[in-house]
Amino acid sequence: MGKVFLLSNDDFGMESMLEIFIHETEEMLENLDNILLESERAKSITEENINTIFRITHTIKGSAAMMNFNNISALAHSVEDVFYILREDPSKLALVFDSIFDLVFQASDFFKKELEGLQGGDYHEGDPSEIIGHLEEQIAVINGEQPAKQAAPAASAASEASAVSAPAAGGVPSGEGTLRVHIMFEAECGMENLRAYMVMNQVQPYCLEIASIPTSPENDQSLAAEIAKSGFTLVCKPKGDPEEVIKVIESALNVKSYEILLDEEPDLDAHGDTDAASAAPTASGTSAAAPVITQGAKSTAELNALSKGVKQSLISVNQGKLDHLMDLVGEIVTAESMVARNPDLKGLRLDNFTKSIRELRKLTDELQDIVMSIRMVPLQGTFYKMDRIVRDMSKKLGKKAELITEGGDTEVDKTINDAIVDPFMHMIRNSMDHAIETPEERIALGKPEVGKITLAAKNTGGEIFITISDDGAGLNTEKIFAKAKANGILTKPESAYSDRDIFNLILLPGFSTNENVTEFSGRGVGMDVVKKNIEQVGGTITIASERGKGTTFTIKIPLTLAIVDGMNIAVGKTIFTLPITAIRQSFKVTDENQIIHNTDGTEMIILRGECYPVIRLRDLYGIEDGTENLLEGILIQVDSGDTGYCIFADELLGEYQVVVKPFPIFLNKYDLKNKGLSGCSVLGDGSISLIVDVNTLKND
Repeated sequence: MGKVFLLSNDDFGMESMLEIFIHETEEMLENLDNILLESERAKSITEENINTIFRITHTIKGSAAMMNFNNISALAHSVEDVFYILREDPSKLALVFDSIFDLVFQASDFFKKELEGLQGGDYHEGDPSEIIGHLEEQIAVINGEQPAKQAAPAASAASEASAVSAPAAGGVPSGEGTLRVHIMFEAECGMENLRAYMVMNQVQPYCLEIASIPTSPENDQSLAAEIAKSGFTLVCKPKGDPEEVIKVIESALNVKSYEILLDEEPDLDAHGDTDAASAAPTASGTSAAAPVITQGAKSTAELNALSKGVKQSLISVNQGKLDHLMDLVGEIVTAESMVARNPDLKGLRLDNFTKSIRELRKLTDELQDIVMSIRMVPLQGTFYKMDRIVRDMSKKLGKKAELITEGGDTEVDKTINDAIVDPFMHMIRNSMDHAIETPEERIALGKPEVGKITLAAKNTGGEIFITISDDGAGLNTEKIFAKAKANGILTKPESAYSDRDIFNLILLPGFSTNENVTEFSGRGVGMDVVKKNIEQVGGTITIASERGKGTTFTIKIPLTLAIVDGMNIAVGKTIFTLPITAIRQSFKVTDENQIIHNTDGTEMIILRGECYPVIRLRDLYGIEDGTENLLEGILIQVDSGDTGYCIFADELLGEYQVVVKPFPIFLNKYDLKNKGLSGCSVLGDGSISLIVDVNTLKND
């Protein structure tokens, strides 16, 4: 068993360092997977991508070694070794092309598993020796040698990373070809001394010699404050083009700005410390020393052109802080509504007050839009994860399929994005396992050998439409219906089931047409989980399929769950809020002949030749007051999935922006979310409005 690390909050800086390590490594691994998928699909790896993979694994190696996660460092070191050779001679990629992708994907999965363990608290270090052994075999193949005897590179990786800040000659590089860059970090990014070390670690592969001023920042935590205030100077002799070093610095995380220094070399005492006058930039950002041009591999003009000034500033924020910020914005929206609709102001003409309220509304709307935009993330990251599933399942199932993505730049709230990852995974697995045929079957059916799964998203205003479609076998209605009948889950006469009704049967709990339990399906858990998770974030799912041609799942989800535009309706003295996006129309019933009374006591109304069920909120929730006559109240037609129905209320109160509040915990025993209510909101006059969930209301 590997070592167990007990990560204590009392350890100096450990918690903050670990958060930085995990966050930055996850970002690099996502980039690594994307490069591998695109390269495997293109059947080639560009030199630029080879260099990027080398930089990613080199950085992971150094960061892990610094954190004493030697097995992560060892594996990253082995991957780095492979791509170091390929950087020198990309033509050698052909020797290992068929196997290198699987091995690097295995390494990526190992890194991700380790990061998950680190976030769990007690970390049991994994064993990458098998993957390392295979990577060393690839190196032997590339070099035309016999497979090398497996070594234990963990120590060497750690020692190499530890020695990064020391130049080959034991002092600060000097003379012709020396490049000096002064680097400033973003304010309050933390651990500035370690960040300086990590920048050096990333630059080291491109340098013959390298040092920093101050020296060995990773060994002295007290340097963090100094580096945060004044930055640090990287001094190196590039192997080739200095622009390669500059590009690495420019892409490093938390680097706010950098400046190429063309001054006199700093005076160093016996300990390698700089003279204060030459080391620290002046208030204007230039060195206090008189400028003396040092000629290197590039001319002065070219070096000046590389000094970019300030790059785009990005910052990572804990999601808990964003959630709290969103709550505060919700409180501000509620408070603004309470002031504007204060009953004490009723009947008064207050022109200046009204003008001020309009200005306040404008500012709160802008504040809300900005906070919402901060929480928005593109779906592209989720789409890339699905690409990996298609790739892995194609190999394991012996099928050929490609994932086509559209609208990956569409943005949704981070909470919703996290909630839809599992449903997407289930649906993509179902498409691969159930729908896409084997290459032989597809050729026999006259289809292309490679199946297609399309994942598309588009923004339609307040909602996101996502479709997952395939060109596979389609849903077998006879098999689905027979299975549902055998399981006793039919709720109406067999003749009453349309194809659409039969498709929806696969969304019921415990339904599966797979006879055998496999790695991917057959456990009776899947599409019901998809439906439940999507409905939990206020979404709907519909199914369309054609036998032999394919299946399409359409998912409709809101952009955000925190603040919604709603229509307030009254039933007696009780106020309900309907999401504006769910409302198709509202109308008065003028002709009793439009109303159909069923034998079971339910009612339906005829609209444009179609029948829609009528739900009376007064009867459903046992409200004592309110009108009973359909001709006196108002009907609101709402959409729910691929169907619709009408809600009967006394009157419309108007459109309002409401902040969604969860029900108190003590109401959980009443299971309100499955009784057509998704939450509540405080109105401007301090009263409570119940927010209707149109998806669960029709099923109640």
